[in-house]
Amino acid sequence: MDEELLTNIAVIGSGAMGSLFAARLSSSAAVTIVGSWKEQLSAIEETGLVLTDIEGNQTNHTLAVGEYDSVGGPCQYAIILVKGWQTVRAADTAREILAPDGLAVTLQNGLGHFGILVDRVGESRSAMGVTSEGAMITGPGRTLHTGIGTTYLGTTPVTEERLVKMAGLFRRSGFETRLTADLDGLVWGKLAINSGINPLSALLQVRNGFLSRDEIARTVMCRAAEETAAVAEAQGIRLPYANASNRIVDVADATATNRSSMAQDIARGAPTEIESINGMVVQIGAEFDLEVAVNRALYQLVRNQIATGNWRSE
Repeated sequence: MDEELLTNIAVIGSGAMGSLFAARLSSSAAVTIVGSWKEQLSAIEETGLVLTDIEGNQTNHTLAVGEYDSVGGPCQYAIILVKGWQTVRAADTAREILAPDGLAVTLQNGLGHFGILVDRVGESRSAMGVTSEGAMITGPGRTLHTGIGTTYLGTTPVTEERLVKMAGLFRRSGFETRLTADLDGLVWGKLAINSGINPLSALLQVRNGFLSRDEIARTVMCRAAEETAAVAEAQGIRLPYANASNRIVDVADATATNRSSMAQDIARGAPTEIESINGMVVQIGAEFDLEVAVNRALYQLVRNQIATGNWRSE
């Protein structure tokens, strides 16, 4: 076996993004995909994970599967790609399966996950990244790669050597990957985009392209992004683009046919990431006495609609 295939990786999260990374990384490492969605895990175990790329080409990937309470170790890397409300469970699983010198890396949306990971796994075995790759589930055991982006891994002197190796694995698996010692701007840059697109597309149950085409939706979306950018600026964090409104419209146009993860969650009655996206903007904005009225409204509307359970599918 190739030396790199001796690297054991657990991808914790069996949804769209977890499936994308697990499938691609299986060409460069021994991968176990971990989750609680039994239909997905059963399909992958029985027939493999079918990944359809941007051009429509299909590949089948053989993966080991495990549920949270039954997965074994040790693993050199645990990549966490679960929803925010599942972070504690995922971090506890990472603690159990990581090798003593292993590394757990969160690539999740939103804020707050890294602190949980450090609490559970330890600072020397924790790292954070951000990715603009996109994917969606089309059925159990079937994943569609919907958007190509860059994955950034945030390094510290303690984690850099292990992240250099991880970046190499990612690149060999087809992911554009970069290392950075300053991840905050990228994290908040993605948060600004998510704060407008995700809750609004969920509330309206529309694809991303509608948000840039409809004048009222575009105004709300842009204002949410601008508020999030202002909260970042108050903390001394510089975003990787100059204008949040222009950027979020560009992203909505570029992903026009996509349904955001929050819209998909709402449509099937699953918990959302509203707390770690707009909820965090509201919380941190309050610490700096900033008015984030649109983020607050989107946050409350999603929470209220979840409580009523009155949703329509596109």
